[in-house]
Amino acid sequence: MKYGVVMFPTEYSIDPVTLGKEVEARGFDSLWFPDHTHIPASRRTPWPGGAELPREYSSTYDVFVTLAAVAATTTKIRLGTGVCLIMERDPITTANVIASLDQVSGGRFNFGVGGGWNEEEMENHGTDPKRRFKVMRERIEAMKEIWTKDDAEYHGEFVNFDPIWSWPKPVQKPHPPVFVGGNGDNTFRRVLAYGDAWMPIPGRGADISNRVTQLQEMAAEAGRSPIPVIVYGMMGRPEVVQHYIDSGIEGGIFWLPTGPADEVLPILDRYAELMQEVATAGA
Repeated sequence: MKYGVVMFPTEYSIDPVTLGKEVEARGFDSLWFPDHTHIPASRRTPWPGGAELPREYSSTYDVFVTLAAVAATTTKIRLGTGVCLIMERDPITTANVIASLDQVSGGRFNFGVGGGWNEEEMENHGTDPKRRFKVMRERIEAMKEIWTKDDAEYHGEFVNFDPIWSWPKPVQKPHPPVFVGGNGDNTFRRVLAYGDAWMPIPGRGADISNRVTQLQEMAAEAGRSPIPVIVYGMMGRPEVVQHYIDSGIEGGIFWLPTGPADEVLPILDRYAELMQEVATAGA
């Protein structure tokens, strides 16, 4: 199994450059950062994680600026958006940003995407929450056109442009892998339509391990190879990790708290010890 970690980077947490170096030094495969441009003060939309929204949601650094800083100071770990709220971002600009990040990182970018949960946040960016999944699909499809075509064009309901020129192109071919988040009834349709991997969150929807078989059956019917599954927010217990491995899940991402180095690094050490423990038990 490949292991990664995710944390909200803020001005009051361990700085992301230091975190990236520490993650790489401990042998993790990847580092992920969430994406929120802001949090509307109305708080009309309830947070799926509980009653009170943690402070870091409204304090997080821009995900692409942060990943670029880590890319410049690491050499091995993959760098991901966990997840990018593409329905809140311009697809032409974001395509250029991601291609640039993939270039400066030497082809280490993972494009995690999701539909989001905060309706007011989407509305502030001009997206109707009821149409957000169609917006997400069109923007990702348009970005793929930009990444793979010299003369790129796209004509949809929400994204529409005549042929354009945009370089650089990503290092990874045909483009950085797209990790589709979500556990909903239509998630697998989205994975098959424009994704390269499924990235579910435990505890939201049906049991992940039971759904892996369904996903792979759907992939085979669609003429696709088996689709990688990466658990986002995996519990740090050996039996849980082993259960996912036995279920054919290829990767897991552990949550780190948004805190200073003396709080975060001991937890990172425990996750590194867990990786070794599971590997030794399976040897």
